[in-house]
Amino acid sequence: MSEPRTFTFRPIGFVRTPFASTKEIPKGIGAEHREEGTIEILPELAAGLQDVEGFSHLFVLWAFDRAEWDGELIAWPPADDRPHGLFATRSPRRPNPIALTVVEILAREGGSLRVRGVDMLDGTPVLDLKPYLSSVPAEKIRRGWLAEAEARQVLRSGPPKSTEEGS
Repeated sequence: MSEPRTFTFRPIGFVRTPFASTKEIPKGIGAEHREEGTIEILPELAAGLQDVEGFSHLFVLWAFDRAEWDGELIAWPPADDRPHGLFATRSPRRPNPIALTVVEILAREGGSLRVRGVDMLDGTPVLDLKPYLSSVPAEKIRRGWLAEAEARQVLRSGPPKSTEEGS
């Protein structure tokens, strides 16, 4: 096997959100990401937004720029009281601190997108945007351990408001 390649990324922009602390971001079973924010694309890259407003949602690839990986490969997500492999969670402490969020596009104004569904800290660097497209029918999507955690939560305290896993 050859030596691992390294990659250098630079932000294409930054997101403005109401979250100054990770404690403010909804997490765990029942978490809903409904907050609005603005993705501000760097002026020299703003032309890349042409036609983006024709899509309802975007994948936002961003960096966990304030998290550090401690080498741990087992995580305790807020949605469960059991440990899971790091790659089966949305933990910010990862070997490559890359995150993915789906947001709804509300409006575009020049190089800025007003969006709903942010779950990142204010000032977070955005690495890329891609239109949200999925050819996987909803009935084919499996939710892994999260479905089991949600079922246990229902038994303990009633149904959750939402089934979205926190960041």
